[in-house]
Amino acid sequence: MEVSTISKKALINEEIRAPEVRVIDPEGNQLGIIKLEEALRAADEAGLDLVEIAPDAKPPVCKLMDFGKYRFEREKKEKENRKKQQIVELKELQLTCTIGEHDFNTKVNHATRFLTQGNKVKVLVKFKGREMAHTEHGTELLARFRAACGELGTCDKPPVLEGRNMIMIVSPNKANQNQKGKPKDGKNENSQGQR
Repeated sequence: MEVSTISKKALINEEIRAPEVRVIDPEGNQLGIIKLEEALRAADEAGLDLVEIAPDAKPPVCKLMDFGKYRFEREKKEKENRKKQQIVELKELQLTCTIGEHDFNTKVNHATRFLTQGNKVKVLVKFKGREMAHTEHGTELLARFRAACGELGTCDKPPVLEGRNMIMIVSPNKANQNQKGKPKDGKNENSQGQR
């Protein structure tokens, strides 16, 4: 059964207002142009619904089908598509040129967590006052950051200076997204604390 060809606002049975309609049977064969009353009677005798599938045609095209079953199939397919769909968020991390080693490592740990969850990371270096005269420090810092996250992500957008900020965007590698949710040591998370 085709699942996505009929609009959600399709007219059914008595909602159809056209005096004549072109009717298609459940197998896809055309029954021709007949009066609406005859089409409704044929649908009722077959135990099916008369559904308007092409309202703009002259005359409108209607199909004999089980609309409840069709709607169920369509909703089931939409639900499956939503399950398969992965929502990617853009997480932002802010650094300064004078960041300490420990703070830098903390930011790298945050980035690795975001990348393993399948999110993109926007790394932003803020320049204050006279630091604008030495933007190469920001470029070096972002290169160091990229090297620290190298195995988990790839650089989508190389470092770009925008006003007083230098921005770089890192996307997760496809291999890491497949491993998402699996512990690194291969053990089950629930069994780690139990003995």
